[in-house]
Amino acid sequence: MQSLQDALYNWLTIKVVCDARPDDAAAIETREFFEEILSTQHHVSNIEITQDDVMYYVSYQQGDGTKKVRYPRELIEIMINQINQEPEKYRDYPMD
Repeated sequence: MQSLQDALYNWLTIKVVCDARPDDAAAIETREFFEEILSTQHHVSNIEITQDDVMYYVSYQQGDGTKKVRYPRELIEIMINQINQEPEKYRDYPMD
């Protein structure tokens, strides 16, 4: 089982990609995969994201409580930055 911290990190990273590439089926499927992990393995719901110049802040419901974590933007945006720097390597696979 993937740790909650890792699952949130991976989900947020691919969510940033999905937000920038809303027609990319591979990115959407990957985001949905991590959403399933968060929901079924970690019982996470009601995820909300905010950000500032330095960090992403993620709050979520787990059990009876609301929890918060934060991630540096440079770590979360590494994948979308790579895609933007070398778009020829990352084709956009639209949904059929």
